[in-house]
Amino acid sequence: MINSSNLINKQTRRFQRLALLTVITVYLLILAGGIVRGTGSGMGCPDWPTCFGRWIPPTEESQLPPNYQEIYSAKLKGEVIFNPVKTWIEYINRLLGVLSGFLVFATLVASVPFLHKDQSLFWGSLAAFLLIGANGWLGSRVVATELAQYMITLHLGLAILVVFALLFVLVRSSVAEVWTQANEKLSKALKGLLLLTMVLSLGQILLGTQVRDALNDVVQRIGYSQRNSWVSNLDWRFYVHRSFSLVVLGLHLGLIYQLRKVTKSRGVGQLLIALVLIVVGEIATGIVMAYLAVPAMAQPVHLFLAILMIGLQFVIWMLFHSSLILPTRVPDHARLQKI
Repeated sequence: MINSSNLINKQTRRFQRLALLTVITVYLLILAGGIVRGTGSGMGCPDWPTCFGRWIPPTEESQLPPNYQEIYSAKLKGEVIFNPVKTWIEYINRLLGVLSGFLVFATLVASVPFLHKDQSLFWGSLAAFLLIGANGWLGSRVVATELAQYMITLHLGLAILVVFALLFVLVRSSVAEVWTQANEKLSKALKGLLLLTMVLSLGQILLGTQVRDALNDVVQRIGYSQRNSWVSNLDWRFYVHRSFSLVVLGLHLGLIYQLRKVTKSRGVGQLLIALVLIVVGEIATGIVMAYLAVPAMAQPVHLFLAILMIGLQFVIWMLFHSSLILPTRVPDHARLQKI
C-alpha cells in the first residue's frame, strides 16, 4: 500500500526544487541585466523582440543590411559600428528572460495541486507569473524608450518583486524545515528595525540606479578617455548613495547583533552571517567602483549582491513572521518532523 504521506513529501520536494531553480534563474537574469548595464549593451539589440530584425542575432557586420547604420543610427545613440559582443550580451539576457518566464510558469502549474492544501503557494506563484510577464513587457519598453532611466528603475523594481514572490513560495513550501525557526518571538521594536532595514536597503538600491543614470550623463559629456574623472564629475546622488551605505551597514550590524541574541536556530544564524558578508561585499564593490574608475565588471557584481541582500532580508523577515510561512493547518508530516 502506498503511503500518502510519502506522496505528499515527494510532491512537496519536487515543488521546492523547481521553486529553488526558478529563484536561481531569476537571480542569474538580474546578474545578466547588470552585465548589460555595466557594459553599455542595452541597445546591443536596437529592436524587440527581434535583434536587428533577426530571431538569431548576427555575429558579423556582413550579415546586416548594407544600410543598417542609417536604419538604426538613432536607436544606437551614435554607436553605428556593429558590436557583436554587445549584441550577444543583450541577446543572452533576453534568452535568460524567456527561460525565467517558462520556469515561473512551470512553478505556477506545479502549485495547482496545492490549492486544496495551501492556497498561498498558488497565489504566490500566480503573483510571480504576472509580475515576470509585466516585467518582460517592461523590458520591451526599456528598448522602445531607448533606455529611459525611469523605465530601467521600474524594470529593476519589478524584478525585485518577482524575487520576493518566488522566495515567499519557496520558504512557505519548506514548512517542515523552517517550522522550528518560525517559532522565535521578536519584540515590536526589533521587528520594526528589521522592516526599516529592508525599506532603507531597497531605497539604497533604487538610488543606485539613479547614480548609474548620472554616470551615463558624465560619460556622454566627457567621454571614455576621461574615465578617471568620471566619479569626480558625479552629482549629489553619488555622494548621498556613498554616505548612506554606512547607515545601511550600521543598521545591519545592529540588527544582526540583536537577532543573534534572541534566536537559537542554527539555520537563522547562518543566514544572518551570510547577510553581513553580503553587505560587506556590497560596500567593497562600491569602494572599488569609486576609487578604481568604475570597472565594468564591478557594476553587475554590485547590483547582484544588492539583490541578494534584499532577498535574504526578506527571507529572514518571513522566518520571524510565522503567519506568513505556516499554513493555518500544519500538515501532519511537518508536525511530526517538528517533534
